[in-house]
Amino acid sequence: MHPPVRLVAIDLDGTLLPSFSQQISPRNVRALRAAQQAGIVVAIATGRRTAYAAPLLQDHGLRADMPLITSNGAVMRTLGGQPLSHFRLEGGVARGLCGLLRGFGVLVFTFDRPGRGELVIEDLEQVQGRIALWAEANRDAIEVIKPLEQALDRGDDLIQAMVAGGLSRMRDAERALKASPWGEQCACVRTEYPARDLSILDLLPPGVSKGAALRQLAARLGLGSAETMAIGDNWNDLDMLEWAGQPVVMANASRELRAMARLHGWKQAPSNDRNGVAVVLEAVLARRSAPQLAAGDTSL
Repeated sequence: MHPPVRLVAIDLDGTLLPSFSQQISPRNVRALRAAQQAGIVVAIATGRRTAYAAPLLQDHGLRADMPLITSNGAVMRTLGGQPLSHFRLEGGVARGLCGLLRGFGVLVFTFDRPGRGELVIEDLEQVQGRIALWAEANRDAIEVIKPLEQALDRGDDLIQAMVAGGLSRMRDAERALKASPWGEQCACVRTEYPARDLSILDLLPPGVSKGAALRQLAARLGLGSAETMAIGDNWNDLDMLEWAGQPVVMANASRELRAMARLHGWKQAPSNDRNGVAVVLEAVLARRSAPQLAAGDTSL
């Protein structure tokens, strides 16, 4: 039997968010607040950068010290803006990645700076293809610099690079990266959306991932994997699901990821469009309260 959950890391897109909305459902919001009120540390773990994730969580009565693991683990801050950890992708590595991966798809640099120029691309027309919705949502942060390498001359803090394109093309790009000298000098995290034939490779500082950030956060809180739950739906969630002692995969995850979950005995939640996160958290809270009420004790 698992120990009580003390820390839960929750992905955003495809997990906490519905498929066709950028608003967290009321039931999911209530479940997040209830978990916090019960003493569970609720962390968000997303591939989005902080400025693209935090507004979704504000104005919902959530704690200001809620940890946000963003850019797939490259940056961790609280919802209130307190910095917790930060990693930088070396400029020389980023230049090498441009030369290697430019021909595979849309390249994007993410910098840790507010406002326009936080995201840098070199071809706006190319971005208007598969990731047009992303480009529209992030238009105030996007700057066009050609060639992309010139963005590195500004001396800003580069968090990550990203290349996006069709599924098969991105798998080719991932193989090319692993076969190149740059494969050992960065981490590569893949996210796939088969229905849209869209795949994203996030290229991060070595050792950076959602799972690594979750381990760091748990250690900071004095907690272990057995007390940690992770909820996700995509391949960039895999290492945090593997580390957490209580992993949960969404029903809308890919068939391959759900098959892996069954093989490992991981739990499955209802889909993101059926408030799967709330269903899981409500069950966690019900299990916590039953023995406490029986013992007449409501302490953690």
